[in-house]
Amino acid sequence: MTALFTPSPYVDFMQQTTIKVGDLDFHVEIGGKEDAPVVLLIMGLGAQMLLWREWFCKGLIDAGYRVIRFDNRDIGLSSKMRVKSPRLNETKLMARFTLGLKTEGALYNLYDLANDAKGILDGLGIAKAHVIGASMGGMIAQILAARHPEKVESLGLLFTSNNRAFLPPPFPKQFNALTGRPASQNEEDLLKHALRLFDAIGTPNQSTVESKLDFARMLFRRSYSPAGVMRQYLGVLSTGSLTAEDAKITAPTVVLHGSLDRLLPPAHGRATAKAIKGSRFYLISGMGHDLPEAYTPVLVRLFTQNMKATKA
Repeated sequence: MTALFTPSPYVDFMQQTTIKVGDLDFHVEIGGKEDAPVVLLIMGLGAQMLLWREWFCKGLIDAGYRVIRFDNRDIGLSSKMRVKSPRLNETKLMARFTLGLKTEGALYNLYDLANDAKGILDGLGIAKAHVIGASMGGMIAQILAARHPEKVESLGLLFTSNNRAFLPPPFPKQFNALTGRPASQNEEDLLKHALRLFDAIGTPNQSTVESKLDFARMLFRRSYSPAGVMRQYLGVLSTGSLTAEDAKITAPTVVLHGSLDRLLPPAHGRATAKAIKGSRFYLISGMGHDLPEAYTPVLVRLFTQNMKATKA
């Protein structure tokens, strides 16, 4: 299949296209030289691909890589699931999740999202890629590396978890900001809700209120899918511990985690690194659960060091 590319409306150094995987359409952006090594970026729960901020993508491109970012199913401009979700007991799901147990019955789980990521690479004709996943995207990336090692050249994990039993839960403020609902569905209340979330989980003192509101406005005007976010959330809770998958991973792996992450405390990153043989863990001082511009140089340096390890 030959993908049709058009200029991205968000950054002038990337192009956009649509890739079909099964019955689903995925919105994809690609930037960098065509013959450069490929990096696939997988974003987290309820997060559009634009959360892979332009400065991070540009940093990887400037380092000599071809960057792919995309919207997961049910978010952004990718396909939304039209099948009615089964009714699930969220309290029971949370209890089983805390114990690292898988639960059947969700519309999809993270294994399905890992197959989506593989399908995007296949649809683009890419035999193998460096893979970086953030938060839920890091969980998806772990499954992709474990189940499809032939597709993963190296693995970079950012503020993520392997969801093993009894890891510390999110801090209440951060969890409530993530799972809470806006006061109404008008744009003003939606933006206030987004600002609360950015302030709760993000790195302190890294952006102005105005810049955060502008970014939130762009996201909401691009796409707003609360039902899709809930389906992704149920998919995470249904997947269970990834420790058995981590034991299968052979790709060179680096795990980065912010010291001020209160959504997924650093113990989650440490547990993930411990479960993946030969992986390295770096605690990034002062960083929260986001990609602030000031931290781009250190993140790009550590990820590219790991990518280059594949040539050693």
